[in-house]
Amino acid sequence: MTETDTHSAHPAADIAADMPARVLIVEDDAGMRVLLVRALHGEGIEAIGARDENEAWPLLDAGGIDLVMLDVMLPGRSGLDMLDDIRARHPILPVIMVSALGGEADRIAGLDRGADDYVAKPFSRGELLARVRAALRRARAPVVADMPRGDIARFAGWTLDLRRRTLTAPDGTAVELSGAEHDLLAILVQHPHRVIGRERLLELSRARRAQASDRSIDVLVSRLRRKLGDSDQGDTLIRTVRGRGYMLAADVTRS
Repeated sequence: MTETDTHSAHPAADIAADMPARVLIVEDDAGMRVLLVRALHGEGIEAIGARDENEAWPLLDAGGIDLVMLDVMLPGRSGLDMLDDIRARHPILPVIMVSALGGEADRIAGLDRGADDYVAKPFSRGELLARVRAALRRARAPVVADMPRGDIARFAGWTLDLRRRTLTAPDGTAVELSGAEHDLLAILVQHPHRVIGRERLLELSRARRAQASDRSIDVLVSRLRRKLGDSDQGDTLIRTVRGRGYMLAADVTRS
């Protein structure tokens, strides 16, 4: 059984949208699911609960979902397996993983599979709502809003459409990016040949805010490098500047 509610009396104040955000909560624990639904409703966010992927997929494929909160330990296939399918079918949909497995290796596994954030149980209501609001805010106010010089960025044969949020390889092949991957690449494209620190990238991208030891940006960079491949010079396009951060090592044209 799913829990639905049309309550939308007041959209969350810092989410820039005309309509309330719609969040799908995939959680097999009925008590936790109800608590999460009620917490989001209290913020003016429409929340829908699903106990497993069989209930979740019809809601996802029907459209209109702005964010997924996905428990790792689902009955049957794990939440990480479902995340793989979400990324294949809805590549830019923000996903927050929720799990009692809060070790660094578990967080990295979730982020490496394409999650935008990872929240370990137990968590406070305030922390959870802050992460949801941040993810929704970034999704609804993409980086392109601050780009005055055209929406098409070209570098080393690649084409990034900042408005459509698509990446095309030099051979014309479309390359799927998660929301976090797109936002990170868009930031780097805005500042070619300029080193941007990890903390600044954490602040600007969808990657979760975390302790200094968190490796979410490193994971995102690793994923982007795999998708971009090497430049003709044999160097990675996203270059590591030891002790400082990352930079896009390519000229960028905009149109």
